[in-house]
Amino acid sequence: MTNHSRRRRPQLRILALGAVSALALSACSGGVTGGGDEGTEEGPIVLGMLAPFSGSEAAFGPYMENGAQMAIDEINEAGGVLGRDLELVTEDDACDATSATAAANKLITSGIVASVGGYCSGATLPTLPIFVDAGVPMVIPAANSNQLVEADQEGVFLINGTGDQQAQAALAWAEKQGVTRLALVDDNTDYSADLADAVAEQADGTGIEIVLQESVTAGESDYSANVNSILSADPDMVYWTGYYQEGGLIASQLAAAGYDGELLVADGTVDAKFSEIAGEAAQGVEGTFTQTPDMLEGADEWITKYEEAYGEGPGPYSTQAYDAVRVVAEGIEQAGSTDSEALIEAIQNINGLELFSGPLEFTEEGTLAEGGFAIVEVGPEGEFVLKDDLQG
Repeated sequence: MTNHSRRRRPQLRILALGAVSALALSACSGGVTGGGDEGTEEGPIVLGMLAPFSGSEAAFGPYMENGAQMAIDEINEAGGVLGRDLELVTEDDACDATSATAAANKLITSGIVASVGGYCSGATLPTLPIFVDAGVPMVIPAANSNQLVEADQEGVFLINGTGDQQAQAALAWAEKQGVTRLALVDDNTDYSADLADAVAEQADGTGIEIVLQESVTAGESDYSANVNSILSADPDMVYWTGYYQEGGLIASQLAAAGYDGELLVADGTVDAKFSEIAGEAAQGVEGTFTQTPDMLEGADEWITKYEEAYGEGPGPYSTQAYDAVRVVAEGIEQAGSTDSEALIEAIQNINGLELFSGPLEFTEEGTLAEGGFAIVEVGPEGEFVLKDDLQG
């Protein structure tokens, strides 16, 4: 039975994290199937990742790939899993459902043991039956729409907080700021609309009135009609639940139209590119997000290793991708096998593995017991920095 008690939010200690990894991944006897090739005891254990390497969200693909590869390199240097190396195979899903479906099938033919990808919920959702039918468990690092949970597929685990958990954080912050009139604006994607609906549902019974809930058409450049709707609704705060491309334009156009209320954005917009698009209008914008390495005490060593390996700092979802690999590796080690059923059961039962978000504990639905969302804000250099961890 999963323990649903409140978990502590620890300070991340990289040396301790490395020690946990080394202990968990010590070599064991062979004789297991890997890489999806039934009966094979040799060769690498192959993990697959779908991420956006093209399209409007292409900035996040390299962050995720690098984070996952960093974990794999560390694990292999420590002796691998069950005495075998891990290997990562990536495919571009372009945050598009059709592309993601084709890419998922390519990963299956590559002989993957588990999937450690998934950024856009709308692209991840149609891949669930593909991976599940092939007996490939999924540890999803970024996508977090409630629809992924409601699909109720065995072997699907989310290590990012859910839409419901992000909605709770948004409303907690709005209440803390004294907001009474809240406007919700989404980009009509599964993730964005789902999050807006969750906020609207949870706001019922609070002191916050939803004065506007509407969708924009993604990919456009002129959102004056939506801006006018927002101004007419006269909110204290606008919560933009979509991605950074449209979010940056809306922020800029709201400021130009004279909007002087607060603008809160969801995790799909929390990236420095938002500031590039929004310009001066980005200053003062806040967001709901799980903490990135630069926001975590004790993460300096991890950041330095990432920078040395990839020549740049880690971006959003690099840590979640890193941890997704570690969760799968821990599951294989605990199962003593890459057998699908044994691996899924082992992952479900992991308890206390130290992740960036805290000690791992899955609910029966395969979600984190706590979402770990905090409030971030745009800093002087255009990057998002921690403002309030919502723990007090």
